[in-house]
Amino acid sequence: MILFPAIDLKDGACVRLKLGLMEEATVFNTDPGAQARAFAEAGAQWIHVVDLNGAFAGKPVNGTAVDAILAAVKVPVQLGGGIRDMATIESWLERGVSRVILGTVALRDPDLVKDACKRFPGRVAVGIDAKGGRVAVEGWAETSDLTVLELALKFEDAGAAAIIYTDIDRDGVLAGPNVKATADLARAITTPVIASGGVSSLDDLRALKAEAGSGIAGVISGRAIYDGRIDVKQAIALLAE
Repeated sequence: MILFPAIDLKDGACVRLKLGLMEEATVFNTDPGAQARAFAEAGAQWIHVVDLNGAFAGKPVNGTAVDAILAAVKVPVQLGGGIRDMATIESWLERGVSRVILGTVALRDPDLVKDACKRFPGRVAVGIDAKGGRVAVEGWAETSDLTVLELALKFEDAGAAAIIYTDIDRDGVLAGPNVKATADLARAITTPVIASGGVSSLDDLRALKAEAGSGIAGVISGRAIYDGRIDVKQAIALLAE
């Protein structure tokens, strides 16, 4: 199971939101490149990056910060937030992003996601964020009528590299991940699932690792790392056991 340390970008800085609210942002580092380097030096195999401003604007906003991250590390970077068309997908992949995460557009234009998966095999992940079990989009500002599983099933044969499942009700509040919902989703689909939201301790990582057989392939952690509750080296060693 892979640990994805998270860098959430707001106005060029590394922040964490509480429950997905932009006004509940805590700045942890004003140098995204240095933060990425620290994660890489701790042994991270991947880095998870989100352009928060972009998610709300519907287009990339923190491009300079993302470029700084790409220049700072050699480990692969996956990026989400404001990626809504093929031109933006192509642009990020050409600039050095290893994998783009398509969230809002997965609900709005699933055919675009399927086309991207075919054109860029292994380089497109689908981000599904849930509030009360329903898919949320536009930077979590809107909730749809679709369930997580209903949306995930639309991409079963598309060739997506992963489904990144975030439980918004637990994100940034260190309440523990929704292990059951994540494992249930992973069992119901063939695409690997990456867990996100609420990871607060090594015990949370152990609980997710215990469900690795369900199809959970990785876990994203942000606030708990910045708060010192999770040590990146220890977490990677635990997940690699």
